[in-house]
Amino acid sequence: MRIDKYLWCVRYYKTRNMVTEACKKNHVTVNGQVAKPSKEVFPTDKITFRKDQITQIITVLDIPENRVGAKLVDIYRKNETPAEAYAHLELLKLSKEHYRKNGTGRPTKKDRRDIDEFGNEIFDEEETE
Repeated sequence: MRIDKYLWCVRYYKTRNMVTEACKKNHVTVNGQVAKPSKEVFPTDKITFRKDQITQIITVLDIPENRVGAKLVDIYRKNETPAEAYAHLELLKLSKEHYRKNGTGRPTKKDRRDIDEFGNEIFDEEETE
């Protein structure tokens, strides 16, 4: 089965076109080699790809006939992504909450003072260490 079809079948990407784009950007490797969308995948192959700022590592266990339901995905692949990658994603989500929301306009004078004060606190902590 083609790599683009496999990753679509096991529900890592919503469309095959998204997988094709990821392959063209060299985000997908099979057994350590960059894969084109037409690369054939066989059981025991190790697929590494980057999605949502996480480098996913999966091992092919079996080849599905068609796209499978979410509950049946574990029959066809083994997820070997380290837990630290998911913890890193959680930290990224928390850090994004700190920034201003889009569409709130320019910072007010009070907002600007708060931002400067926050930056000074971090700078002061680094000097004391």
